[in-house]
Amino acid sequence: MRRSRKRNHLVRKASKLFEARGFHATGIDMVLSEAGIAKMTLYNHFASKDDLIAAALRHKSLKVLNWLEDELTARTSDPKGRVLALFDAYQDWFEQDDFSGCMFQKAAGEFPAKDHPAHKEAANHKRRLYERLTHLTEGAGATDPAQLAEQLLLLLEGATAIATSTGATIAGRRAKRAAEILLAV
Repeated sequence: MRRSRKRNHLVRKASKLFEARGFHATGIDMVLSEAGIAKMTLYNHFASKDDLIAAALRHKSLKVLNWLEDELTARTSDPKGRVLALFDAYQDWFEQDDFSGCMFQKAAGEFPAKDHPAHKEAANHKRRLYERLTHLTEGAGATDPAQLAEQLLLLLEGATAIATSTGATIAGRRAKRAAEILLAV
């Protein structure tokens, strides 16, 4: 593998492991074994496990935001419908057999120091999601798109936390109903 291909392969494998198992519970040796890469290769690309975690979070953020865009585009072109389709996409995610919660919520929880690279990447992802929601609410004609985007983000984050902690996959549908009320106001 070329240098950049090895790095990308390592980031993808690490991202999957961190998402499924958590950051502290996933050791470097496990990542190396899963990726089939030597420790020297890891440290040629990353100065530390924290740097690998940050790269894995950036990778996942891009993947999630692209997935959401694809989902919304496939579901409807109606501006208000696109806002609500977001909740349908989350609901589908909650119902997947391999659903293990939000990698970014996990990162913020496992690395509570705001200056930690993982916490920063988690916050960056939530900021990008908020920006996307603001764009959606502007398109839907909200009188205060920023405020509505904040409220919708709270619903999405809460539904994700409930689905993760209790297994109540219906959380997406409940959050969608609350979003319908907010959009009607």
